[in-house]
Amino acid sequence: MIYLDYSANTPADPAVLDALYQTERRYIGNPNSTHPAGRAAQAKMTRVTDGIAELLGVLPEEIIYTSGASESNNLALKGIVQASRHVGKHIISTALEHSSVGGALSALQQQGCEVDLVDIRRDGTIDLKHLRELLRRDTVLVAVCAVDSELGTVQPIREIADILKDYPNCRLHVDATQAVGKTKLVLDGVDTMSIAPHKFYGLNGSGLLVKKRDLVIEPQIHGGGSTTPYRSGTPALGMAVSVEKALRLALENQKERVAHVAALNRRLRTELAKYPAVRFNSPETAVPHILNLSVGGVKGTAFQQELGKYDVCVSVKSACSVEGTPSKAVYAVSRDRKNALSSWRISLSHLTTETEIAEFLQIFDRCYKELLP
Repeated sequence: MIYLDYSANTPADPAVLDALYQTERRYIGNPNSTHPAGRAAQAKMTRVTDGIAELLGVLPEEIIYTSGASESNNLALKGIVQASRHVGKHIISTALEHSSVGGALSALQQQGCEVDLVDIRRDGTIDLKHLRELLRRDTVLVAVCAVDSELGTVQPIREIADILKDYPNCRLHVDATQAVGKTKLVLDGVDTMSIAPHKFYGLNGSGLLVKKRDLVIEPQIHGGGSTTPYRSGTPALGMAVSVEKALRLALENQKERVAHVAALNRRLRTELAKYPAVRFNSPETAVPHILNLSVGGVKGTAFQQELGKYDVCVSVKSACSVEGTPSKAVYAVSRDRKNALSSWRISLSHLTTETEIAEFLQIFDRCYKELLP
């Protein structure tokens, strides 16, 4: 099997699994308990949270543990807007966001909020001029992804944060799900940030929301002690340890890993560009881990299925998208519905080998000739 869908899910690093196993064996107490086993677990939880905060360059009290980015996005968006209802109900986001952001925004619309989508430029970045035009005094939230999951576009988070300095009642939420380990994280001027460890060789079911210390948000889960008043539930020490381990490995090895992936991406672009019907949707400035392309005249689902016959795993849109509809991200940059329907995504990893790429290119050639007249 040739797995080229690392943006949907990554295999857990053995060191992460071992960290979880050792923690669960050693610390059996509930971190909320006051007996010796509980106090030992609580002390370990504190050390782990301190470690995560240090890696991210934030304060320990700004770390909120969640079950994943979907929960983190919902907690941030709903929590910010509900806590800001005395200021306004206007929200700005983009067509590039994950369904957990889109779903949360739809729920907030049903509660009376107004949502505007900022225009996307042909390079996949948001139109900063249009963002300025959309901002109002009753705008309480701007929600953007740091890296788009379908195109790999890196958004200008620092510039967005600078624009929002003139709007003190407006908060900036960044979904960094696809950014960790791939590009530099920008936290300056960011009020909340979602992180999903299963995207960087951590575990499914774990997640983080980084929230500025002075920012008040409405909790979405009530009752039960935790490490924070903003998210109830028994602290999952083993999962927290796994998050810290995965994050440390991702950040400490980022430079070498990105260099390896960039070389693979260049080879793919060079070889695939030789096919007349191939159109690259990912901009040259995208993170190298994501390469979105279209093969003209062939639906993305059809090409995906043909590759699947040879045990090649790629994706059409993000794993959480609705099937049978054109990619919103690709349509936003190409303005071409047929091209968006023909698009699919290759996502790479430091685990991807040159041999796998060579084999993939041979299989692609076979599928291309079979599917195109």
